[in-house]
Amino acid sequence: MIIKFIENYARLIVSVPEDVSVTKELIDDNFAEIIISVNSVDIGKLIGKNGNMINALKTMANGCKAKDGVSYKIQVVVK
Repeated sequence: MIIKFIENYARLIVSVPEDVSVTKELIDDNFAEIIISVNSVDIGKLIGKNGNMINALKTMANGCKAKDGVSYKIQVVVK
């Protein structure tokens, strides 16, 4: 659920939405890493001024911890 939300949210922000892909890697039972791959021209848009956009995504992911008990780390990489 969180993966789909983050992917849809990221596609609304960037200028090349077809290059957005989101994957989740389970590190252990209580920790997962969400990797957002974007085009190099869009990395600044996704991070946002002073990190505001990516921090909004991190806040939303932390809210999901209460539901499923998993902590999330979000990483943005260039495709």
